[in-house]
Amino acid sequence: MFAVIRVRGQPDVNVDVRRTMELMNLSRVNHCVLVPENDVTKGMLQKAKDYITWGEIDPSTLEKMILVRGRLSGDVSITDEYLKNNTEFATAAEMADAIINSGYKMKDTEGAKAVFRLHPPEKGYEGIKRSYRSGGALGYRGGAINELIARML
Repeated sequence: MFAVIRVRGQPDVNVDVRRTMELMNLSRVNHCVLVPENDVTKGMLQKAKDYITWGEIDPSTLEKMILVRGRLSGDVSITDEYLKNNTEFATAAEMADAIINSGYKMKDTEGAKAVFRLHPPEKGYEGIKRSYRSGGALGYRGGAINELIARML
């Protein structure tokens, strides 16, 4: 499972790139979505690589992100109590494991929003015009996405 974060927001984005980000629900800067790791999404990530960063998310980071930044309709926070009463999961940790391992989606939870609205990272991005390999913030970053998300919670 990949966590994808939109880093750049620019009004004159290429039409194909804009459409790709719309399909991934990345409408604003610092929004994060979870996408499965398959050939289709890898192609989409490559098309939008100059505006986003992504990597493999681990269950503990996802659990924290669900509890801190997960929202229901009406901008209500997701809590363990809500999950216990309205889903088959007792805690956010169980939900995070199901999302990563068995293909469960955030939108399968009634009323849950699929987009996590994160804060800008503490100490800022490394540079929004260069790739992660070149010392910037864009493109694939592997497990380092967990460190970025921790700075954004």
